Amino acid sequence: QVQLVESGGDLVQAGGSLRLSCAASGSIFSINVMGWYRQAPGKQRELVATITSGGSGGSTNYADSVKGRFTISRDNAKNTVYLQMNSLKPEDAAVYYCNAGGLSGSRQWFASWGQGTQVTVSS
Repeated sequence: QVQLVESGGDLVQAGGSLRLSCAASGSIFSINVMGWYRQAPGKQRELVATITSGGSGGSTNYADSVKGRFTISRDNAKNTVYLQMNSLKPEDAAVYYCNAGGLSGSRQWFASWGQGTQVTVSS
C-alpha cells in the first residue's frame, strides 16, 4: 500500500506564492507519474499538473489556467513531488490533491491519492 501525504496549503493573498509538497511512502518499487489535482466547492476535480519519471527532470504537463504561474517538480530519491504556485488568483482556491501511479514493491500497479491540502486565496 502506498500513502501520499500533502503539506503546504495555506491562506495567501492574491498575487502571493505557495509551495505544496507531497511525499509518497510504503511499499514502492517505482513511481511513473506524480501529479496535482484540485477541487473547488461545487466543481469537479481537475488536473493541475503532472510530471513523469525519467531523466532531465521528467516530462511535465500543465492545465492552461496555471501555465506560466505554477511549476511542478519531483525528487525521485525522496518520492516527493512539489508544486510551486506563483501569482495566485482567487480562482486558484481549492483543495489540492496529490496523485501518484507506479509499481508497488510486489510489482503491482497502484494509483494513490493524498488526503488533500486547502489553498485559500484572498482578493
